[in-house]
Amino acid sequence: MGASLEEHLDQLLRRYAELRDALAGTGLAGADFAKSSKEYSELTPIVDGIDALRRARDEFASLTDLAQSSEDAELKALAEDELRALRERLPALEQRVKLALLPKDADDGRNAVLEVRAGTGGDEAALFAAELFRMYQKYAALRGWRFEILDLSETGLGGFKEATASISGRDVFARLKFESGVHRVQRVPETEAAGRIHTSAATVAVLPEAEDVDIRIDERELRIDVFRASGPGGQSVNTTDSAVRITHIPTGLVVIQQDEKSQHKNKAKALKVLRSRLYDMERRTRDSARAAERKSQVGTGDRSERIRTYNFPQGRVTDHRINLTLYKIEKVMSGEALDEIIDAILAEDQAARLAAVETG
Repeated sequence: MGASLEEHLDQLLRRYAELRDALAGTGLAGADFAKSSKEYSELTPIVDGIDALRRARDEFASLTDLAQSSEDAELKALAEDELRALRERLPALEQRVKLALLPKDADDGRNAVLEVRAGTGGDEAALFAAELFRMYQKYAALRGWRFEILDLSETGLGGFKEATASISGRDVFARLKFESGVHRVQRVPETEAAGRIHTSAATVAVLPEAEDVDIRIDERELRIDVFRASGPGGQSVNTTDSAVRITHIPTGLVVIQQDEKSQHKNKAKALKVLRSRLYDMERRTRDSARAAERKSQVGTGDRSERIRTYNFPQGRVTDHRINLTLYKIEKVMSGEALDEIIDAILAEDQAARLAAVETG
């Protein structure tokens, strides 16, 4: 570890001692006490790691001195054995401290809103969008998450023009946040008589689910239109004006919700999606400067960024950000092998952030 990082560790130890003394006294109350308690609990695992590392380093120095100065052959051999064991442990202890120092994404613990839209490729793109949506639905089931469909806009051929779902459970956004972007499919469509491979695409957006306290929406900034819901091909599926279109006038964001028969429920779901989209816009603005500084980041989360190709004739899935290819497309599409891609992406992101800590 570099000198600047060691100084940072010393600062954390001093801050931890200050908080411990303050919490043990009687000077803190109410919000100040709660804030200090939270900071203290967040620092505790970091300090434990620093203490373990520095104890091991002190022991290493003592054993090195003993091995070099001792004239007792048996004692010298024992010290050298312990040195070898410590030499193997030290990198893991350093890694533990570095990982604990990584900045946390405040949204990692949130639920998510998933949006999948057909891109270029007509009916084939809509069919692929439907398969992607079902892939995430199956993946959510495998992880024990709750997957609630908010809205589906079907094509009538089994495809989806767009589909939206709310996914709730443990670490949902943390695991899905790098799925945002363009997903490309290469295969022979069933309607292709000549057997030529076509390329089409769908876009995926994973938004951290926002709470009322995160985004306050002024009703005066909304235009709310109601109309009759329609099914694939434009046929009416409802005899009442239950579908809702909400336009957020300042940003131009539009959310349409028609999955429920109740206008009230459709409005509530539309507001949920709108709130998450607005929060996502704020998040992107907030993180843009940090993202620009981190050249080695896994991805920007930009929906226009091509992130993955699903090649059915070759049975492979390739994630272009980390140059990972898996020849198990059926298991990926069933959600079973999606963790292999997600884990690799998270590991790459962690490595990039560790490198930033080590050089910063």
